[in-house]
Amino acid sequence: MDLTRRQQMAIFLTVVLTVYILTNLYLWFKGRRALSGAGYGTAWYTVAFVALASTFVIGKFLEHSFTNVFTDIVNVIGGFWMGFMLYGFLAWLIADILILVQKPFHLVTPELLPKIRLWLFAVISTGTLLLIIIGFFNAISPVTRHYELETESRFSGGNTEMKIVAVSDVHLGSIIRKRSMRHLSEMIEEEKPDIVLFLGDLIDGSIGPVLRGDLLSHLRLPDLTYGTLAITGNHEFMSDLHKSIPYIESKGIRVLKDEVIKLDNGVNIIGRLDRTAMHTPGSGRVPLETLLAETEKGAPVILLDHQPYDLSQLAGTSVDLQLSGHTHNGQMWPLNLITDRMFELSHGHKVFGKTHVIVSSGFGLWGPRMRIGTRPDILSIILREKSE
Repeated sequence: MDLTRRQQMAIFLTVVLTVYILTNLYLWFKGRRALSGAGYGTAWYTVAFVALASTFVIGKFLEHSFTNVFTDIVNVIGGFWMGFMLYGFLAWLIADILILVQKPFHLVTPELLPKIRLWLFAVISTGTLLLIIIGFFNAISPVTRHYELETESRFSGGNTEMKIVAVSDVHLGSIIRKRSMRHLSEMIEEEKPDIVLFLGDLIDGSIGPVLRGDLLSHLRLPDLTYGTLAITGNHEFMSDLHKSIPYIESKGIRVLKDEVIKLDNGVNIIGRLDRTAMHTPGSGRVPLETLLAETEKGAPVILLDHQPYDLSQLAGTSVDLQLSGHTHNGQMWPLNLITDRMFELSHGHKVFGKTHVIVSSGFGLWGPRMRIGTRPDILSIILREKSE
């Protein structure tokens, strides 16, 4: 039996909250045991832990009810706590396994264990905080990834190439705000593109913080030959599609919703609704074959699809280039190892048949404003005719 989107969301939230609560209980227990075993009081620790562990859930709840600077701060703290949870959990899990493995060999006496646990608490807490600091500076230092691709399709109007800047997963909201938009503007200006493409998740989970600061107004784009286009991501659906799309388009960015447009240079651009539409009442996705039938034969075809699924099926189609995002390349190690197994291509460039696919790591992020083992990026692509 097919589940409705509301039922799917309820199951997803139940699973996420269960994991969140259990992970926090594990971390709280490890810290309390270490402190109490060394003779320290734990009341202050419990109060501080509960306050920090609550910030992520409270921040997300308040963000949808009302938005102000306070909710922004709570969301930022909550995001960093998510990072602390991930690396604190991994470190304590490894420590517990090592303590368990040594037991048959009596390498650590029972009398020494309380001191070791206290030492582990200090080292793991300090090390995780250092990782958060490193990850934060990494997250606010996006890079531009350059690609030069050739296609057998032919441009028109005397053109032989086009320069594209593509930006995915900005996640404007409580965490990604005005300063990030100014930085993005500078990066785009430096590339001098003919067209700018936003590949979904331009807005995060709630439209409220975006509207409050009119955040997209701080994006300054250069004069572009072919303008600015965007597609929806799963987060546009989460942030209320009926509010997010009009807001984006009010800034001169056309949002393609299962549409095909032809540029003056002959390039056909297909902009897909996000896959979330397939599970949204009153919505859906037009089959790719139907959209391809609307393109001009022999002309370059660029497909914009937020989530990089079904990439092998592109082989044999007339698509020259697909641009995607969504994965964040895992954002924080070791999550990138998971995304590598979830997607045929979770980051970078790969060719399927004659179709080039590039998946961006994303300019912004979700949750913790930190990246470990990945880099935020934008894409700068030169697509040109293959010389005869």
